[in-house]
Amino acid sequence: MVSSQSYTLLTDKYLQQILITDKVKEAVANSGVQKGIVSIITMHTTTGISVNEDLECLSSDIDNALNRLVPEELPYTHARMLHSYGSTAGNPTGHIKSMLVGNSCTFPVWDGSVILGGAQDIFFYEFDGPSQRTFKVVVIGE
Repeated sequence: MVSSQSYTLLTDKYLQQILITDKVKEAVANSGVQKGIVSIITMHTTTGISVNEDLECLSSDIDNALNRLVPEELPYTHARMLHSYGSTAGNPTGHIKSMLVGNSCTFPVWDGSVILGGAQDIFFYEFDGPSQRTFKVVVIGE
């Protein structure tokens, strides 16, 4: 059995972390799958999906670390006119941060529930907002 659910978020900041654990749990519960896996993937190249502990101080540390690794003020090649798009590309840092964080994660499903570690939560990361964003939750199993 395969079940797929899409979720749309309206981000309201340029850089943002959004807790999506409950949405993933809801999709698994509604899937009817008792044993299998669940995969969560973002549909955008300047967003990410990751697993971490839901602590405000840790979220701040993650933001600060990513900003140190990928500073806004560097002269990126992608920050130029893209004639194929008809506009200027001004989001190279979003692409790079997305690559570092990753765009998906997968968990086991057992007895109809997502198996998470005690301190694990699932986050959607916005690196080029605000914008309307979509992620998919795909549950595969029996």
